[in-house]
Amino acid sequence: MIIGLTGENCAGKDTLAEYLQKKGFHHLSLSDVIRDALAEEGKPLTRENLVNKGNELRAKFGPGVLAQRLVPTLEKGKHYSIVSIRNPAEVDELRKLPDFKLVYISADQHTRFSRMKSRARDGDPRTFDAFLRLESVEAANKDPAMQQLHLVIKLADRVLQNNGDLKTFFDAADHALSELSADFKSARPTWDQYFMDIAKVIGSRSNCMKRQVGAVIIRDKRIVSTGYNGTPRGVRNCNEGGCKRCNSFADSGTKLDECICSHAEENAIVQAAYHGISIRGGSIYTTYSPCLNCTKMILNAGLEEVVYNDTYSMSGEPLRLLNEAGIRARQLAPADKN
Repeated sequence: MIIGLTGENCAGKDTLAEYLQKKGFHHLSLSDVIRDALAEEGKPLTRENLVNKGNELRAKFGPGVLAQRLVPTLEKGKHYSIVSIRNPAEVDELRKLPDFKLVYISADQHTRFSRMKSRARDGDPRTFDAFLRLESVEAANKDPAMQQLHLVIKLADRVLQNNGDLKTFFDAADHALSELSADFKSARPTWDQYFMDIAKVIGSRSNCMKRQVGAVIIRDKRIVSTGYNGTPRGVRNCNEGGCKRCNSFADSGTKLDECICSHAEENAIVQAAYHGISIRGGSIYTTYSPCLNCTKMILNAGLEEVVYNDTYSMSGEPLRLLNEAGIRARQLAPADKN
């Protein structure tokens, strides 16, 4: 989950972000991008400098620049809370993330001014009138590169009131979080997608010059053996010149008697035998449909299912043999092949 927190000064954005840290959320701020820019220039981190530098970055690189620079730092699989969202273009950039929701934290002006006086930060307005003028500047501006908080607020998915004590505020936040969590339903891959994706990663280890193929052997939804194509153990890798046939880029289906590379399915079966692991009754996931030799090995090894991604150019006879032997052979649907 990635939760954006927006709202006027002293509404409670950072307070909620710190509370969410206890629940496993990482606390980030778009202002961190501005702080980094000021640090590079050796300028002090005053409110005025932060506002001016933020407006300068938006004017120079586009109104969504702060979010654009922050997003690449997010790590997959982590929860984040992001504060200091003050321009609708920043929301647009964050909306590109599949797990983003925007929460507006609201509190009345007198309550927020009282909190501002209590924190006594340098640069904060000392009178209520000065506070209101600051609010007006940050809320609306005709220049799209400037802060436009009033437009950001309209984009919020949830509103949290923070006029009372912290317990009431945090209880409301917990309730909102439970509601938001229902919106985040992770798109878990199917077992087919899961094992085929693993086969593709394994194929990336291939040292063959012609094509990269990966295979995974499964029993009871557990990986028991893997293999990728390439030259045999102890022989110079194909991509280092080990196989003359592959390095000459012979036409597909020709000079197969000169190829010394082992196929992915072959290696997966041999690796299981090498380590004394039974694969009888298992399934093999392979990024290409098996060739004739690999098909014969699949049959004799006792595998009961072949799941493949792309079709090998000479797949007719191998698939016929699998069918005759009663071995399930199926190609993943296009949506599952990517």
